[in-house]
Amino acid sequence: MSKIRVRFAPSPTGNLHIGGARTALFNWLFARHNGGVLVLRIDDTDTERSTEASRRQILSALKWLGIDWDEGPEVGGPYAPYYQSQRFDLYQKFTAQLMAEGKAYYCYCTPEELDLRRKEAVAAGKAPRYDGRCRCLTPDERSRLEAEGRKPVVRLQIPDSGETVVHDYFRGDVSFVNEFLDDFIIMKSNGVPTYNFATVVDDLEMKITHILRAEEHLSNTPRQVLVYQALDKPTPVFAHVPMILAPDRSKLSKRHGATSVEEFRDQGYLPEALVNYLALLGWSPGNDEEILSLEEMVRQFSLEHVGKNAAIYDLKKLTWLNGHYLNEADLGQVTDRVIPILKEQKLILEEFSHDFYLYVKNVVGTVRTRVKTINEVVDASTYFFDDDYTYDEKGVKKYFSKPGVAEVLYKAREVLEQLEPFNLETTENAYRKLTEELEIKTGDLFHPTRLALSGRTMTPGLFDIIVTMGKGKTLQRLDRAIAYIERLGADVV
Repeated sequence: MSKIRVRFAPSPTGNLHIGGARTALFNWLFARHNGGVLVLRIDDTDTERSTEASRRQILSALKWLGIDWDEGPEVGGPYAPYYQSQRFDLYQKFTAQLMAEGKAYYCYCTPEELDLRRKEAVAAGKAPRYDGRCRCLTPDERSRLEAEGRKPVVRLQIPDSGETVVHDYFRGDVSFVNEFLDDFIIMKSNGVPTYNFATVVDDLEMKITHILRAEEHLSNTPRQVLVYQALDKPTPVFAHVPMILAPDRSKLSKRHGATSVEEFRDQGYLPEALVNYLALLGWSPGNDEEILSLEEMVRQFSLEHVGKNAAIYDLKKLTWLNGHYLNEADLGQVTDRVIPILKEQKLILEEFSHDFYLYVKNVVGTVRTRVKTINEVVDASTYFFDDDYTYDEKGVKKYFSKPGVAEVLYKAREVLEQLEPFNLETTENAYRKLTEELEIKTGDLFHPTRLALSGRTMTPGLFDIIVTMGKGKTLQRLDRAIAYIERLGADVV
């Protein structure tokens, strides 16, 4: 058996979304599991919609996900170039071959004429297919049409009857009636090949053995099979992966949270979590495992374990997975992902000392256990860096407006100021001892302290906050809260 070669061939007409990312991942896993080759090819024959910005975004998204390629842009390879827009001479050569063999022909029908005939066919209750009238034009007829200024397209001549069978890995043999396929265009009048022709030529030239792609491409496949047959070449193994549906089993869209890879990154998701989630969208390792490293996925991946039914997109599960990876990831790496956002929000300076970096790292370590994304880490930690924070209104009413609360906070400040060493055990013991001495409930001390230090009523553990902030900042925040309570007219010492 020849070495497995697969390809991911995105069109640079937009961002890389969930479906495309899953297709890329499945191809990558299949190639890596089988010791094969992954080719990245940019299918940019849609010259009007393809953009350089989209191309760059696709490459960036793949790299962020950790999906590398063996041949393609920025890597090279024996079948370069890997941009269809740079391979037009090749498509012209294959077109000329098909015409010389009588398998393709020039068609001079205008779009207006074709549209009129389609309407007439529909009105007559017939299939709106091309009627093949240009198949047998004489040289004189072609000359006359060209003299009128008509620029021909090239059509592939296919059988008028019978069926074209697609051998699909997941579905078995799928038959398509040729009557509804008609003599389709393989080369436009401007010299640009159509998708169904160019992709076959490239897959042949690049020795692609397996084509793993989304189910939505199945309807294109019979035309591609007909091109293979016209070129007298065997088809690769087609494997059309079942589609991804929304939780309500409708077509997946942005309203379901199905955003581009780049948007997931910007929302604070980790690439490890997104890759893990994408792998489980239609594939199962054959057991109950849900947390899988890339290495484990490569070792276990096989087409046999790809489901035949549609996968259901579940943002909650992705977020849960992300929370797991966020807590398991190296703290330094998470911190390095948080810092640019803190800088962007002007919460920290562009340049800072190593000691301050360690402070940021401690903050991240304190808050990440309660959140699910990088962005939530930032949201949960702003008060560690912003001394001009506000107090939660409901919290003020519930905790700062109680009689005697300022005195309680003042006594807490006195205790903490004298405390050495200043750690989780000593601060908690000191606070619990103080509540016993004051004969108050722990909540009467813990809740106002939390509000004083953070401005919030919900945070990580109080003593985690105290120790992470350090003695100096903790005392400053208590002073600030006491002064605030005094301005409210509350009891003071």
